[in-house]
Amino acid sequence: MRINWSSNSELEAAFDSSRAVQIDNTVEVSGTTAYESGRVIGVGDVTLQTEYVIKKIEHILVEANHSLTDVVRTRIFITDISLWREVAKVHSYLFEDVSPASTIVEVSKLLHPDLLVEIEATSVKEKS
Repeated sequence: MRINWSSNSELEAAFDSSRAVQIDNTVEVSGTTAYESGRVIGVGDVTLQTEYVIKKIEHILVEANHSLTDVVRTRIFITDISLWREVAKVHSYLFEDVSPASTIVEVSKLLHPDLLVEIEATSVKEKS
């Protein structure tokens, strides 16, 4: 069974996309940034943006009856690769012993010039 989760954002409407898509026990979370209500949270602070983004991902996972402990993969896009240690520190702290497979790549820009990081996640809930 497929469930499309929406946050009713302008971007979702423009791209005809979903915040997340759930099929059976898997949830794919779209690229997530620290952009909220027309403004960037944590301008100039990659640590704050990373924490905000992961908490935002956690929020949609909870709606889908998943949690951060179910995350098996993250994809991290960062505008300045020299900041990777700050991102890794927050990622490591919030995912604790989960240790999801992860990729981090530098990109030239994100949708807003003040955005420093964007993260996608895949969550798989083990069948009981």
